[in-house]
Amino acid sequence: MASMALKKNYRCTPALQQFYTGGPFAVASNGSFIVCACDDAIKIVESSNASIRSVIEGDSQAVTALALSPDDRLLFSASHSRQIRVWELSSLKCIRSWKGHEGPAMGMACDASGGVLATAGADRKVLVWDVDGGYCTHYFKGHKGVVTSIMFHPDVTRLVLFSGSDDSTVRVWDLMSKKCVATLERHFSAVTSLAVSEDGGTLLSAGRDKVVNLWDLHDYSCKMTVPTYEVLEGICVLHSKSPFASTLDSYKRQKGRKKKSESPAIYFVTVGERGIVRIWNSEGAVCLFEQQSSDVTISSDSDDSRRGFTAATILPSDQGLLCVTVDQQFLFYSTLMYSHEMLKLMLSKRLVGYNEEIVDMKFLGEEEQFLAVATNLEQVQVYDLASMSCSYVLSGHTGIVLCLDTCISSSGRTFVVTGSKDNSVRLWESESRCCIGVGTGHTGAVGAVTFSKKSRNFFISGSSDRTLKVWSLDGLYQDTEQPISLKAKAIVAAHDKDINSLAVAPNDSLVCSGSQDRTACVWRLPDLVSVVVLKGHKRGVWSVEFSPVDQCVMTASGDKTIKIWAISDGSCLKTFEGHTSSVLRASFLTRGTQLVSCGADGLVKLWTIKTNECIATYDQHEDKVWALTVGKKTEILATGGSDAVVNLWHDSTVSDKEEAFRKEEEGVLKGQELENALSDADYTKAIQIAFELRRPRKLFELFSELSRKREAADQIEKALHALGKEEFRLLLEYVREWNTKPKLCHVAQFVLFRVFSILSPTEINEIRGIGELLEGLIPYSQRHFSRIDRLIRGTYLLDYTLTGMSVIEPETNAGKIKDEPETPLEAKDSGDQPSQENVDDDQVKEKTPSKKRKSHKSKDGGAQKKAKETAYTKISAVSLQA
Repeated sequence: MASMALKKNYRCTPALQQFYTGGPFAVASNGSFIVCACDDAIKIVESSNASIRSVIEGDSQAVTALALSPDDRLLFSASHSRQIRVWELSSLKCIRSWKGHEGPAMGMACDASGGVLATAGADRKVLVWDVDGGYCTHYFKGHKGVVTSIMFHPDVTRLVLFSGSDDSTVRVWDLMSKKCVATLERHFSAVTSLAVSEDGGTLLSAGRDKVVNLWDLHDYSCKMTVPTYEVLEGICVLHSKSPFASTLDSYKRQKGRKKKSESPAIYFVTVGERGIVRIWNSEGAVCLFEQQSSDVTISSDSDDSRRGFTAATILPSDQGLLCVTVDQQFLFYSTLMYSHEMLKLMLSKRLVGYNEEIVDMKFLGEEEQFLAVATNLEQVQVYDLASMSCSYVLSGHTGIVLCLDTCISSSGRTFVVTGSKDNSVRLWESESRCCIGVGTGHTGAVGAVTFSKKSRNFFISGSSDRTLKVWSLDGLYQDTEQPISLKAKAIVAAHDKDINSLAVAPNDSLVCSGSQDRTACVWRLPDLVSVVVLKGHKRGVWSVEFSPVDQCVMTASGDKTIKIWAISDGSCLKTFEGHTSSVLRASFLTRGTQLVSCGADGLVKLWTIKTNECIATYDQHEDKVWALTVGKKTEILATGGSDAVVNLWHDSTVSDKEEAFRKEEEGVLKGQELENALSDADYTKAIQIAFELRRPRKLFELFSELSRKREAADQIEKALHALGKEEFRLLLEYVREWNTKPKLCHVAQFVLFRVFSILSPTEINEIRGIGELLEGLIPYSQRHFSRIDRLIRGTYLLDYTLTGMSVIEPETNAGKIKDEPETPLEAKDSGDQPSQENVDDDQVKEKTPSKKRKSHKSKDGGAQKKAKETAYTKISAVSLQA
C-alpha cells in the first residue's frame, strides 16, 4: 500500500462564533444581514450562514438600542453610556455622535426618509433627532414609565409617532404640532410591541397583560381587544400579498368561513413566553394557527426566564418570519404549509447567537456533513456544516451534557450517544431525532462515552464514580416509540479518580481508559479484564486513543505532554513536548503517522510521529480548547473550547504546494519580462513589474539608474503615475528603508521628491499609514540635510584656502577673465609706477598662466614651481603698493 503524504498545513475557517448576547437587533432591508448586539460590541452577521461580516467596537457599555436606515447605509446605536452614535456601514466609521437622554435609550426608529431618528429613553422621554445635523427637533414628555417601544407611521405623509411604555399606555405624537394627540389606555401592564395595519388605519399594541388591542387611528378609539392568554413580547402584521396570508385565505375558504364585515381582515402574529407562534384574524378575534410544539430549546430549570420568544419581525421580500428566543437563537420560518386540513409552520433555519463553552463534539452522518456539539447545556445541538444552521436539537437530559460519540450501525442507522451530569447515558437516532434508549446505573456524572469501532453493537461509558460500563445495543427496534432501558453487559471499578476519556481499539478487542489518577488502563473486551496499566504521567490523563495501524496507545495529559505506549509491555515509546499547558485532546492523523493535539493554552499543534517534530502550531482560540474531532473520511478537523468558537480545519498541504508552484512559475515569467523591459530601456514597465514581484532591490537599481540620467524625468513621472495608492504606500515603505542608509539616501530623496511633486497633499493624506511612514522619513532626512550643510560649510574654508593660495580664481573675477581675453599689449609693463588698471591687468596676466601651469602639473613640475613663485611675488608687490 502506498504511503500517504504527510500533512504540513491546515487552513482555519471559523464556523461557529458568538454574535448575539441578547437585547436589540436590526434586520437589513433585503434580509441579507442582521445587526446584533454582542455585549458592548455590534456584530453584523450574514443571514445565510451566520458568518460575521464585520464587528463594530463599542464604548465598553452594553448596547441598548439599534436601528438601520431604510437604505442600509447608516446604523444607529445607543448604549448605557447614553451616547447615540451614527455609523456608516461601508467604512464602519462613527460619523456623528451626541447625548440627549438622561438615561439610556431603550428603543430607536428611523423614518422612511432616513433623515429623522426617534429615540425612546429610560428617562420617560421621547426625542426626535435630525440625523444630518445631530440636533433635537422634538422633545416629548408625558410617559410615567420607561419608554420601551417606538415606531413611525409607515405612511410618510402622516407625520405621526407612536410610543409604548411601562406605564401601560400608548401615546400618539403629532410631529407637525409637536403635541401628544392621543393617549391610549387599555393595557394593564407594560406595552412591549407595536404594529400598524397594511392600510395604515389600525394600530396594534401587545403587552404583558396577555392581550392585543386594536386602535382606530382616525378617532383613536379601541376597536377590539384580543385575549391571547400569554405574556406577549412581539407582534407583527402579515401583509395581504405575503405567502402566509395567501395560505391563510385558502385555509379559510376550505373551512367555509365568510367575512363578517366590510373592513379587510388583519392577520397578525404574536409570540411570547410560551415559545410558540400564533397567527390571529381580526375578524372575530380568532386564532387561525397555533404551533403544536415549541421550537425553542427549553432548559430543565424551573425558571421560565430561559424559555420563550423575545421578539418577532416579518422578513422583507416574502422571506418569511424571524423570531428571536430568550436563549439568543434566531428562528427563520419560511412558509406556512397547508396539508391534511392542517396548517404547519416550516422552520427553515436556526442560527445560534450565543453558546456556553464547548465541551465535546463529533462529526455526524455518512458524508460527515453535520456536527454534533455539546455545550454547557442539557441539549445537544446538531449543525449543518454548509450553512452552520442548527438543524435540530436533542433534548432529554436533565443535566449538562459532558460527552458524546457518533457512529453508523451495520444496518445503516446513525446513532448518537451522550453522557451527562444526570448520571445517565442516552442513545439517540439521528433520522428520527428522538431518544431510543436510556442507560442508568452510574452514581456519578458520565464524563466519557465511546462506540465500538468494528461491530458497532455496543458502547462504553466512564463516570466520576470511577467505573466502566459496557452497554449493549441489542434489542433496539426500528419503530421504537418510547426509549427502552439499556442494559449493562459488564462493569468494572477501573480507577481511583474520575474517568476522563475512553477509546476502543479498531478490532473491538480492547478498550483504554484515562483518568485523573495519572494512569491509563487497557482492558480486554467484552469482560473488562485488565491487560496493562500505563504509568508515567505526572498529572491526570485527559485523552486516550488507539493507533489505527500499530499496537500502541496515545495519551494526553495535564503535565503538558503526549505519550505513545506499547500495549504489549506498557513501555513509553515516545514523548511529545511543546504545549505550555495541559494537553486536553489528541488524535491520530494520516494512518497513524501524524497526530494533532489541542490544549488549555489555546493552541492546536500538528506533529510528525517519526521525527517527534511539531511541524505547525495554530493559535485561533482565545481560551482552552476542550473539544477536538477528526473526520474519518475527509480528515477535516473541528476544534471548540471555552471561547464558544468552533473552528473547522481543512488540509491545505496540496493547495499550498500548488499555489507555491504557481507563484514560482509566475515569478519566473515576470522576471523574464523585467529583464526584457530593462533591455528595451522601458523603465515604466520595469518598475511596474518590480512592484508586482515585490523586489525592492531591483526597484532601487532602477531608480538609481534613472537618477543619473538627465532626460529621465518624463520616464519616472510616467512610471509613478501608473502606481495605485497601495503601491505608493509600498514605495514609501521602501524609501523609508533606503533613507536610513547614507549610501542609499540620495536615491531615496530623489524618489521622495518625485512622489511629492506628483501627488497632491490630499492624495498623500489618503495613503494608508502615511503618518507612520512620514515619522520614519523625517528624522533621517533631517540628518542627511544637516550632514550636507556641514559639508557645504566645509567647502567654504577650502575655497578660501585655495583662493588665498591663488590656486583658483574668485567668482567675481572669473567672469572678467571670460569677458576680457588676454592680448600681447596687456602683457607688457607700462612704466615704473603702473596705474591701477595695469596692476589689475598684471594680476590677471600672472594668475591666468598660473592656472594653466597648474593644469599641466604632470608635464612640467619645475616650470610650475617657478611660475608660482613669480605670481606670489607680484601679488605681494601689488598689496604693498595698495
